[in-house]
Amino acid sequence: MFIQTEQTPNPATLKFLPGRDVMGDTTAYFSTPDAAGKSPLALRLFDISGVAAVFLGSDFVTITSDGADWQDLKPAVMGVIMEHFTQGLPVMENDAPVASAHAGDAEEDSEIVTQIKELLDTRVRPAVAQDGGDIVYNRFEDGIVYLKMQGACAGCPSSTATLQHGIQNLLQHFIPEVMEVRPA
Repeated sequence: MFIQTEQTPNPATLKFLPGRDVMGDTTAYFSTPDAAGKSPLALRLFDISGVAAVFLGSDFVTITSDGADWQDLKPAVMGVIMEHFTQGLPVMENDAPVASAHAGDAEEDSEIVTQIKELLDTRVRPAVAQDGGDIVYNRFEDGIVYLKMQGACAGCPSSTATLQHGIQNLLQHFIPEVMEVRPA
C-alpha cells in the first residue's frame, strides 16, 4: 500500500491519501479521542503523540497536529493508516452513526434551504475536500447561512475568507435571499 500526502492551506493539517475508499459518501470529524469512540482508525491515530484532530473523508484522512513537527508525526500517521487498512480493519464500527453534511436533515426543507444544500454539495464540498476538509450546513435563519468547517478547514487561517468571500458570493449569486454566511 502506498500512501500519498498533500499539503493543505492549514499549516497544522496534512492530508493522507491511502489510495482506497475511507468513508465513501460520508465524512467523520473527531476533535478528541473521546469523540472517536466509534472509529477504530481514529482511535489508533489519536494514540500518536501530536495528533489533535482526525477527519475521515471519502478517500482521505486529514490529521491536525497540536504543533508537533510533521517530520516526526508524518511517518507515525502513515504507519497506523497502512497497518489499519492492510489488516482489513473497519474505519467505523457498524453501529456508529455517521454525520450528515446537513444538520437538521429530518426537517422538511424550504425551497431556499434545498437550493443552499444543493449548491454546497455540488460546488463547495468538492473544492473543500480537495483541501482535506468538509463543510457542513447548519441552518438558514433571517437571511444568514450558518456553516461549520471541518478537517483541514477547521481553524485554517483562510477559512473565514473562504466563508465570507467565496461561499457567500456563490450563494448570493444564485440565491438572492442569502444575505450573509457565518460559521456555526
